[in-house]
Order: sequence, then C-alpha cells, then structure tokens
Amino acid sequence: MWSNIAHLILRFRVSLMVLLAGITVFMGFQSRNIQWSFDLANIVPDDDPEMIYFKQFRKTFGEDGNIMAIGVKDSAIYDLENFRKYRNLIESLERLEGINSVLGLPNLQKLEKDDASKSFKLIPVFKSIDELDQEILDSLLIGSASLKFYSGQLINETNGATLTLITIQKEVLNSKNRDALIESIIQLGQRFEMDTKIDLRFAGLPYSRSVSTKKLKTELYMFLALSLTITGIILFAFFRSFKAVIFPLIIIGVVVIWVLGTLALFQYKITSLTGLIPSIIVVIGIPNSVYMLNKYHHEYQANRNQSEALVGLIKTIGIVTFITNLTTAIGFFVLVSTQIKVLVEFGIIAGINILATFVVSIILIPAVFSLFKPPSQRHLKHLQFKILDKIIRFIDLIVHKYRPIIFVVALAIVIASSLGLTRIVAVSFMVDDIPEKSELKQDLHFFENNFSGIMPLEVIVDTGSKKGVQNIRNLQKIDQFEQFISSLDYISHPVSVVSFAKALRQAFYNNSEAFYALPTTRDQAFIMRYLSEGETEELSQPFIDTVGQVLRISLKIADIGSNKLDSLVNKVVAPQIDSIFHDTKMDVKLTGTTLMFIKGNKFLIENLITSMIIAFIIIAFIMGLLFRNFKMILISVIPNMIPLLITAGIMGYFGIHLKPSTALIFSIAFGISIDDSIHFLAKYRLELLANKFDVSKAISKSIRETGSSMIYTSIILFCGFIIFALSEFGATIALGKLTSITLFFAMVTNVVVLPALILQFDSGKRNRSRHPLIESVPELAEGIDKNN
Repeated sequence: MWSNIAHLILRFRVSLMVLLAGITVFMGFQSRNIQWSFDLANIVPDDDPEMIYFKQFRKTFGEDGNIMAIGVKDSAIYDLENFRKYRNLIESLERLEGINSVLGLPNLQKLEKDDASKSFKLIPVFKSIDELDQEILDSLLIGSASLKFYSGQLINETNGATLTLITIQKEVLNSKNRDALIESIIQLGQRFEMDTKIDLRFAGLPYSRSVSTKKLKTELYMFLALSLTITGIILFAFFRSFKAVIFPLIIIGVVVIWVLGTLALFQYKITSLTGLIPSIIVVIGIPNSVYMLNKYHHEYQANRNQSEALVGLIKTIGIVTFITNLTTAIGFFVLVSTQIKVLVEFGIIAGINILATFVVSIILIPAVFSLFKPPSQRHLKHLQFKILDKIIRFIDLIVHKYRPIIFVVALAIVIASSLGLTRIVAVSFMVDDIPEKSELKQDLHFFENNFSGIMPLEVIVDTGSKKGVQNIRNLQKIDQFEQFISSLDYISHPVSVVSFAKALRQAFYNNSEAFYALPTTRDQAFIMRYLSEGETEELSQPFIDTVGQVLRISLKIADIGSNKLDSLVNKVVAPQIDSIFHDTKMDVKLTGTTLMFIKGNKFLIENLITSMIIAFIIIAFIMGLLFRNFKMILISVIPNMIPLLITAGIMGYFGIHLKPSTALIFSIAFGISIDDSIHFLAKYRLELLANKFDVSKAISKSIRETGSSMIYTSIILFCGFIIFALSEFGATIALGKLTSITLFFAMVTNVVVLPALILQFDSGKRNRSRHPLIESVPELAEGIDKNN
C-alpha cells in the first residue's frame, strides 16, 4: 500500500502541492473570524452540584467577579487639592462606557434620618468639595471614619489606606471590550499619578485577567517566532542546507494556519490551552521532517538514486510516522472524555492538526525535494558527523557491554524519582505563576496586606422562610457568624443585610459610632421596616432575594492558594457554620468565583492525569497490536515512563507545584517520547528481519540510523522548549524547563535503556505461524520471506 502511496505522491506532486496551497488559503481566510476567549474558563462541569448552586447564586444576586479596585496608601491623598483630583478621577471613571458604578471615599454616602418623612436618605459625606477648605475636609474625614459600615471595606482604620471599587458590566467583562476598558481605567489612574505624585495600586479579577491575557498574547507570538528561528538554525547546522530549513518551517507555517482555520471552523475561541497548539505543532512537525530528511539522505547515500530514495522514504518512514502521529493525536483526543469544554476543544483541535501535520509532511517533503537536485556530499556530511558518530558508537558499546550498569543506574534513578514524586503538592492560585517582583503581584500583596485580599468569596444563607431576613434572631445568628469571619486572617470584613441593619441603627441614632449594632428588641420595630423601603431598598437589593428569604454575605479573600483555602473552608469555617446554625432551620453554603476557580483547577489536574492514563493504555494497546508480544509492550513503555518519573521527582524535590500547566508536561512529553520508541522498534524490526534475527547486529544498526535522528530531534525540541524559560509566567517557565528536561532524558532512555532492554529480553526468535500486525505491512516486513 505504501509503495503505491509513494508513487502517487511523486507522480501527482504538483497537483497535491496546489491542493495543499488551496486548503491553506481557505484556512487562512477562515482564520480571520477567530476570536480570543475573554471568559473566565468554566472548567467545573455544568452538572456538578457546586456549579449548579453557583449558577443559581449568580442568577439571584448577579456577577461576583466583576469588581476592580484601585488602592492608595499615601497621606497626601487627604490634602485638599489632591482629594479634589481624586474626586475628579472617580467622576471620570463613572463616565466610562461599561462601568456600572464607582464607589470611593470622595463620593461616599451615608444614611441620615429624615424626621419629616420618617425614613432614611442617602446623602454625600463630602458635599461641594470645591468649596471646602482643609480644616472642613479633615473634619469630614474624621466623620467618615466613624461610619463603621465602610470600615475594612473602603478605609483601613489603622494606616489610612483607602480604595475605590469599580463595578464592570458583565457584558463588557466577557468581551473584547474588556481590555480596552481596563486600559482606559489604568490611563486615568496614571494621569492622576502624574498630577499628584501619588502611587495607585490596581487589582481585582477583571484587572488580573486583562493583564494576564495581554501578556499571554504577546508571549504566544514571541515564543512561536523564537521557536521557529531556533529550530531553523539547528536544522541548518545539522543538514547544511537551506532547503532542509525552509521547507520544514513552511510545513509548520502551513499547519499553524490550519490550526487557526480549524478553530474558526469549529467556532472555538483561543484560550490559554488552545493557544499552546501552535507551539505543539512545532514539537510534532519538526521531528517528522528530521526523520524524513535523515531517511532520505540515508537512502540516497546507499543507492545514489533520488527517485528510489524518495520512494524508500515514504515506504518506510511513512507508516512509522503515521503511527507515531496517531499515538500522539490519541493522547489529545482522549481529552474529549473529560467533558470539560476547554479540554475537549484543546483535544479536538490538537488531535486533528497533529494528524494534519503528518499529511502535510508526507506530501511536501518528498514532493518538494523531488523537484530539486539530489543532495550533494556536503548535505550528507551529517551522516558521518564525527562527534555524533563517536557518541553513537559509545552508546552501542555500553548497550552491548555494560547492560547491568545501565539497569542499576536506571533503577536508582527510578527509586530516587519515586521518592521525589511523593513530595509533589497540587496547588492552584487565582493569580497564578506571576513573578513576585511583577507590578501585578505587588499590587495584589498591597490589597492583601491592607484589606485582607480582593478575590470574591460568597456565603449564602437561606433562612427557610419568606422575609426571614427581617427576623432579628436570624440576623443575630448571622452576626455571630460574621464576627467569627472578621476574626480570621486572609478574609475581609463581611458585607450583608446585617451590615445594613447596623448602619440603619447607627443612622437612626445620629450616626453615633457607639450605635453600630443590630437593632435591639426595643428599636427594631421602627428600624427594620425601613430596610426594604426607599433608598435603603436600592442599597440592600444586591444582598437579598426578591422574597426576603435568602441573603448574601459578600467577602473578599487573599489569594492563598487551593490548599490553604480548602483547609480554611472545610476545617475552620464549615465547623463554625455547623456550630452556630445547627439549632436553626437556616441553610448556609459557601460559593463564588474563587471557590469555583480553585475547584476547577483541581478538577482539571485530575482529568489531565486520568486522560494521560487512558492515552497510556490506548497506546500500549496499539503497541500490542503491532507486535503481539506483551514483552515488547513492557520494553517499549519502560523507557518512556522513566523520564516522566524523573520530571515528577524534580518537581517534588524543587517544590514545583502540580497545576494544570505542569500537568500538561506529562501528556506532551509522553506523546513525543513514545514516538522515538516506535521509530526505534520499527527500525529494529526491519534490521532483525534483514539480519537473520541476529538481535545484537539489529540493535547496532538501529542505533546507528535511528539514534542519530533521535538525537537531532531531541536537540531541536530541547532548544525549542527551553526558550519558554524567558517567559514572565511561572507556568510557562516550568513548562519550558521541565519539558526540555523530560525530552532530554527520554532521548537518553530511548537510545540507551530501550536497546539494552531488547538485548536483555528479546531472543529474536518468533513463532513462524504467527505474524504480528507490524509484519503485515510489506514495507516493514521486507525480507521476511527470504529469511523464513
């Protein structure tokens, strides 16, 4: 079959190249419609009970992750002129399209009792700022500090730090207009900083998502360009031919366009995961080209016939490359089983285009090189590269003579790596992998140090009856819980209907600070009824459902990571909820974007690991079908498990956390390293048949030819991934370093441990009445009949 395919490709090479060009133009045209995802990835399945509850919360109370904060800690802000400019900043922010509301010190409002109407009204604390003098401003600032409702929310009583809360419209938050809006906010802040010399701090999910997305976009383009450049340089250093550089890179460029076109056709948006696919295509496509070019040069050097060399290339490498690309694609296709949208999209697009890489490579490499002159002696020099030749000969020597040492060293590494594996900790953060010295991280620390954090956390209390939020006993229980929450580190002072009830009582008693408490049985009758009337109703509406049964306690929490948060919620907060509310009919639950994000990352890690295990089983099954020999399955799998264990050990010993970005390393590395094993085993099978089942000779010849290609591709991949260490994101840095290390060790195990295992456990004998599937492919079973 592959002989026919080879002749068809070479016969219709021009037509096939025109067809590929047409498809590429079509995909490029489609890619104009591609969009970036601005949504916070919904990783937790829709049918998960906690996700269902979270969606119900948002339906009742609205978005909880749409607040951006601007913080300042400088006494100069309270100078009259600067305070006026601060007021102007807030007014400018309010005029921006896409902003729901802005709440800061200059536009602070307080409740005031209106004796005439027997109601409460909201009035500005700082009236007519332009007409104030410094003395009056100072007096008003002292008065604002007595408004306990804002204590810990907008004002830090101990050091004077203050913040402005900006609520962004949901429609803008999850659209391409978000980044433009965030940029406008930052520009207004920077203008204020220039005018006043006062530093501002920015934080909140909208801000961190916008900054991270912009950095991610920049880095994706930069690293793709760098990887192509470095790959091109290494290819030229190996093959000493511009053609051997240009056309593999053209193949990569073609498939990258296909990736973008496929995303558009499937109407998938570019996410942090699908954005990695172009780099993965570099990983998959370049080894295809290296193996094909290396085989082409070997074939041409052997018979000096270009046509036969190209046919031999397609016949032998074609089927092997198809199998390797298929196994790699399977590693991504299995992500569909997770039923997580971002993983499903990632798996489908990566899987399809990995197979597309094979199609483009198997057509373009032979077709293009058939149009040029045969390789010159200069282009074939890499086949007798002295340094590489010495390395190959050394590997051949130690594999044959020092197998016990190889096994002992490998076993020692496995034991040491397994110990490191036990030290791995799975931790996820809302603002993950940002360098500590970055402005984003420093701003986040500012809000954590001065306001206990900025990440949203919600507590929902179902009182069990309509208008249960007006029951003073219910409020007293909730107040007891809120006082406990306020005593905890990392969590801000709560805001809820309890806070409003306390503020109402303080307002009723002429805003005396001493009266900031829940209404007593004596005064509740004429205070609590105003909770749902007039301006107070508008103020409390986001915190009570329409029938007054369910209320919301809104909190802000520091980005303490999934482990600490899980411990805080389940070991500290949950027991206290049981203790306080056990004798009531109230139902209390925690929810919010922060909890869903952390759970989503944990769920993602678990599914990535599960999918890798599924891929491992499927690939092992394919190896079993090819060789029909359980011993060969083990022999092929062991060398590819050792690098993964080494990587896991390094993560454990160096404190690199397991998170979605680092969990991806294992899938990528396993898919690539198993390709090396398949190439080697296919070549070994050929040599075994051609050398009358002399295992030793077959191993030596396999190491000579396949070993050089494996070393070439490993160097390219190592350099291609190590450039990610230049990233600003810790996840990308870890991905680059750890994948490079994994692939290096995969190369070592596949050229050293794999042949050593074959020599040790494969006798070369076979049952002549049973032929493994790999022998049913004539191109891989050449010589089988004459060796019978």
